[in-house]
Amino acid sequence: MQLNLDRDVVFFDIEATGLNVIRDRIIQIALIKYFKSGNPPEELSIMINPAMPISEEAMAVHKITPEMVKNKPVFAQVADEIWNFIGDSDLGGYNSDRYDIPMLMEEFSRVGKTLDVNHRRTVDVQKIFYKMEPRTLVAAYKYYCGKPLEDAHDALADVRATVAVLGGMIEKYKEVEYVDGDGYSHGAPITNSVEDLSKFTSQTKMLDATQRLKYDAKGEVVFNFGKYVGQPVAETLARDKQYYHWILEKEFSSQVKQIVRKLVDDYIKAKKAT
Repeated sequence: MQLNLDRDVVFFDIEATGLNVIRDRIIQIALIKYFKSGNPPEELSIMINPAMPISEEAMAVHKITPEMVKNKPVFAQVADEIWNFIGDSDLGGYNSDRYDIPMLMEEFSRVGKTLDVNHRRTVDVQKIFYKMEPRTLVAAYKYYCGKPLEDAHDALADVRATVAVLGGMIEKYKEVEYVDGDGYSHGAPITNSVEDLSKFTSQTKMLDATQRLKYDAKGEVVFNFGKYVGQPVAETLARDKQYYHWILEKEFSSQVKQIVRKLVDDYIKAKKAT
């Protein structure tokens, strides 16, 4: 697959101890980096000791047992390697906006690193698939690649399959007009441009994986929880500093904290400028 790149992009997949992006831990991560220079892609796959139990439900899916990871490095020992591999790249994956990216953000946050997604484009291949042909990754691979997916739920096999599925989507939908749920036409948004793909997969009202923040009908970021539900985040938190610090100190995702910090900072700067 040939992607139109103006920046490097890393597609990745993780396997974890469970599905909670805040409390669970990564036990395997696999990444493939595509370079804007046109150099051959690079791959990185690492098994990680989560230092916590792996849920039975998770083991039933990815088949990774505690015995397989007990002698592997903990995340803190491989964080720099993963961090440097990603660099300033855009990010992509399958269900990555709601799972892989937020969970990786949490792992980095625990070792003092902030994975900033505000200045990166993301391509969630699942969102393209669900909008055009709602299925699972296994079905997506068979549909777009014409053969069954072997070794599903092995992280490296899954990320390779994700990239292959994206290639099949680009070929299939390159001249297909997309009509959204409200009946509006968006032309043919499935191209080999990461810019176009990121815009297409970012058409959602929720800002974070835990769905604490969302856009309202006017495009303003509002609370999706608590006593201020439906009210503008920036204005509210700039006024109620106690609630702002409560969010930063409690068990909210690092993604939520990153977003509210920026919203409040930008709001205060705008107020001072007027």
